[in-house]
Amino acid sequence: MLREIMRCPKCHLVEDKVIDSRIAREGASIRRRRECLGCGHRFTTYEHVEEADILVIKRNGAREPLDREKLLRGLFKACEKRAVGREALETAVDEIVQELQAQNQKEISSKFIGLKVMEKLEHLDPVAYVRYASVYRQFQDVGEFLEEIQDLERRIPRTAMQPEFFP
Repeated sequence: MLREIMRCPKCHLVEDKVIDSRIAREGASIRRRRECLGCGHRFTTYEHVEEADILVIKRNGAREPLDREKLLRGLFKACEKRAVGREALETAVDEIVQELQAQNQKEISSKFIGLKVMEKLEHLDPVAYVRYASVYRQFQDVGEFLEEIQDLERRIPRTAMQPEFFP
């Protein structure tokens, strides 16, 4: 039987034991709690099926494989210091990857992927959406931020708990 080995994020030892395994994200992956046999640090890993490679066509014309972890890092960066949980971001990435795979295309533009990310962020957290949009659309001045925020306010109804961005 093949033993699964992961490197401890704290001490980098490759000897660990799996404490708990659970199905995650509606059966799309397996969540494993692990404990390092060297330092005792506990950490979580996720296992998921690797799908057929999709190439991302970058703005400069370069091509690179679709990287799920890179998508997740982008979402984490946009949601930094926001009340959006890791599980919600993992689910968003899973949905984006599934939507991209459903396109049945070998190559997809980074622009299309960016739009998919913005769709997810718009519903997860409006502030994270504006952060991501500012980088994705390469805002040059405050006026572009204001326009994006005003467009967002028109698309998403506010709840009683949400103050207006600009009264």
